[in-house]
Amino acid sequence: MGLRILLVDDDETVTTSIEQYLTDKGYEVQTAATAAEGLEKIDGFLPNVLLVDLKMPDGDGFFLMREAHKRNSALAVIVITGHADIEKAVKATRMGAHQFMAKPFSLSDVERAVEQAVGSTSCCHHLLRVDGDGVRMQAPGWTLLGASDAMKTIYRKIIMVSRSNQSTVLIQGESGVGKELVARAIFEHSNHSDGQFVDLNCAALSETLLEAELFGYEKGAFTGALETRKGLFGAAHGGAIFLDEIGEMPIKLQAKLLRVLEEKTYKRVGGIENIRSDCRVIASTNRNLWQTVQDGEFRRDLFYRLDVFTIQIPPLRERPEDIPLLSSYFLNELAESCNKQFTGFTDGALRRLTDYDWPGNVRELRNVIERAVILASGSVIEEDQLVISPAARAQQRRPERLPLGVESLQEMERRLIGKVLDETNWQKARSAEILGINRTTLWQKIKRYGLEPSN
Repeated sequence: MGLRILLVDDDETVTTSIEQYLTDKGYEVQTAATAAEGLEKIDGFLPNVLLVDLKMPDGDGFFLMREAHKRNSALAVIVITGHADIEKAVKATRMGAHQFMAKPFSLSDVERAVEQAVGSTSCCHHLLRVDGDGVRMQAPGWTLLGASDAMKTIYRKIIMVSRSNQSTVLIQGESGVGKELVARAIFEHSNHSDGQFVDLNCAALSETLLEAELFGYEKGAFTGALETRKGLFGAAHGGAIFLDEIGEMPIKLQAKLLRVLEEKTYKRVGGIENIRSDCRVIASTNRNLWQTVQDGEFRRDLFYRLDVFTIQIPPLRERPEDIPLLSSYFLNELAESCNKQFTGFTDGALRRLTDYDWPGNVRELRNVIERAVILASGSVIEEDQLVISPAARAQQRRPERLPLGVESLQEMERRLIGKVLDETNWQKARSAEILGINRTTLWQKIKRYGLEPSN
């Protein structure tokens, strides 16, 4: 798939000719006639390049540039205008435009401007795919998939932080949401992707072993140290190190990690030489790290050093529109490994998948799909083949009995959504806008609550 280009211009003749030309050249192109439509497509289409006219029916190109860069600071912008103006060209350049093109121009000029704009950015945009199966970031060995607004925000943050190769990143989220996948995506998008990505679970080793694993050790530093070992920071030189469950790191080692972040140097166990560190540190936690600071379990200064750029991954229950996409992806992946073929899920099976709370998040979803693939003998996954373990069901949160006359939050939400839908004559786009949610989420809630038009 080629680069994605969004062209925003109210001149249909211009947009049609540019769209056809760039599409023939292998680019994926979408167009918009207004600033409002352009912003909507920036959120949904996730373009790599924005071609924008300065004059539009509902605003100007400068407004669209500002709003677009709020959503994705890595977006390459090319300004096109029917009126050459030095002052406007200077303003556009200061706002981050890569090119300023005055009409008339040739189509080959547009292609050349696109190539130059993309060449001047440091992101590996080819890793981001947008297709009928949703939006994904993909590289050999891993796939990050989702089409919800929350996932699109995460994709934008990955692209933004990847441009700064040394900035520390803190990834937060419940177990099973895909924190390591986000870390790998950051690494793959950076200029250090030709280096090595190394990872370590900070809860898996004792303090002594963790220190030796991270910083390495000199020969004879302790019993069994028969040779010098450089450790993971040494292995990650020129690449990235991913510290999973950082909240479990012992206090003593937190001080040594702080020194690496502040001074970019460390000593091996048993060594006296300061070794230079050149790698990005990406950390993750499923705990409230600030609360561990308050409880005296985590250093305050290290927290601030890690909290330079934070990516919060929401649990699967808060983005139910991603469940069918993920389920289909896992079904195809696992069916291939088991030499089976499936056409999909029955309606009842999909309802079961979307209605469940998924306390184990994406990891639990994949396990349930894998069990179903093993159990299934037909070409479709049935509802009774989606076996959720008793332990997982016990963890699923259930609403507590409320005092008489007190509504639950779910009931209040159901009534509010129904009221808004009725007042807009069930115009879902307008209702979603009023409720502050996207149309896919609204559709899921209508289905979940069994809402129907009053008349």
